[in-house]
Amino acid sequence: MTSRYLHTMLRVTDPEKSRAFYEALGMEFRRDMDIVRNGEREATNYFFGYPGQDEELELTFNHDGRTYEVGTAYGHVAIGVDDLEGTLSRLKEQGIEPERPPYQVREGGSYLCFVQDPDSYRIELIGRGSS
Repeated sequence: MTSRYLHTMLRVTDPEKSRAFYEALGMEFRRDMDIVRNGEREATNYFFGYPGQDEELELTFNHDGRTYEVGTAYGHVAIGVDDLEGTLSRLKEQGIEPERPPYQVREGGSYLCFVQDPDSYRIELIGRGSS
């Protein structure tokens, strides 16, 4: 039997803002799926991924208006980007700034920084090219 990683799910409160955020990171919207219980739409799942990769990010919007707290166990999701400056520029257009300017954790290493998505999930952006 072979196992493989499929997806990670995050709960969101504004699907349109979340979609714009993750598309600015280069993800493509793949599909959505309503969850219906007892004849009522309970939630909608939105699936995103990177071209050429099967793994996905599932964003779940519950239609009952509830809110969420990220919690102390959540750390971050890491995403490698080819153009860190370009990615940060696209996010800035949405009013999203990095927690601090890009930096290296060791000399000669990749530049990285952290941003927060519209629901305050921390996302680590790791530049795969120059900063």
